[in-house]
Amino acid sequence: MSAMLEELNSIESQALASLKVIADADSLEQWRLAWIGPKGRLKGLLGSMKDVSPADRPAVGKRLNEVKVALDGAFEERKGSLGAARPQATGPMLDVTEPGLDLTIGRRHVLTRTIDELIEVFARMGFTVATGPEVEDEYHNFTALNIPPDHPARDPLDNFFLDGKHLLRTQTSTVQIRAMEQSRPPLRIVSCGRVYRPDEVDATHSFMFHQIEGLYVDRNVSMVDLKTTLLQFAHAYFGAQAEVKLTPSFFPFTEPSAEMHIRMNVRGQWRWVELGGCGMVDPNVFEAVGYDPEEWSGFAFGLGIERIAMRKYGIPDIRWLFENDLRFLTSV
Repeated sequence: MSAMLEELNSIESQALASLKVIADADSLEQWRLAWIGPKGRLKGLLGSMKDVSPADRPAVGKRLNEVKVALDGAFEERKGSLGAARPQATGPMLDVTEPGLDLTIGRRHVLTRTIDELIEVFARMGFTVATGPEVEDEYHNFTALNIPPDHPARDPLDNFFLDGKHLLRTQTSTVQIRAMEQSRPPLRIVSCGRVYRPDEVDATHSFMFHQIEGLYVDRNVSMVDLKTTLLQFAHAYFGAQAEVKLTPSFFPFTEPSAEMHIRMNVRGQWRWVELGGCGMVDPNVFEAVGYDPEEWSGFAFGLGIERIAMRKYGIPDIRWLFENDLRFLTSV
């Protein structure tokens, strides 16, 4: 008989003998680690298999498996008789009958909800959604919108230029240009997205905010169509008692131009609130995109989404929308 077989027989007899006197779970765990654990004596013999002669290896391998099965079975039987083989918990007891903490369910951010609501309102009026890049070139951000090179709006101090020709867009009107370049009229779109201006941050201003831009191009479009559209929007979004007032203004890309005010209920008081600008598309803008201004006419409007959300939900400070304070996010 080879020395390996003798060693296996010795391990089996010694291990079984010592297992009989085990009286508690801690001692049983120590026995497992010493004899059949990853660093136990039985596993230690595996490294010696290379020294067994080829003729004896079948018999030694068979005996090794028999000893392993015998010791594993004896261990499980002893563990069952002791009730447990793992150390008892020493930490605080868990009272499973104590009420747990309520699970919180996530919700969409108030700006996301507002954008979805606005898109849904205008979709009912036949407007589709268009998108465009936030990093724009000067042509789409200024030139095609009838903003000349010497206009104050192009001042580098009033824009976030990335290089000499590209900047973070200052308005979503850039999407109108791209939409008209890609499609022939009639055209009816809205575009929502972030815009960037180096404004000083306070309760009503931010260097980054959101706009919704609308554009309608067809034959014989007039200011009557513009005000009707804005009035329908106001009634659908702020209620049937909301009113719309357009006051003359100036924008390079619309002529005539107007500021849009809506009379709405703000925290229990009816007041006029400015939400954005609008007007008839300037003929120069149509010419820039290849539309014949003698055949086509249209209107455009741009509304501040933060301003709408703040008025509708009674939010006094625009900074709350971007501070990720759970007290605010779960209250609106």
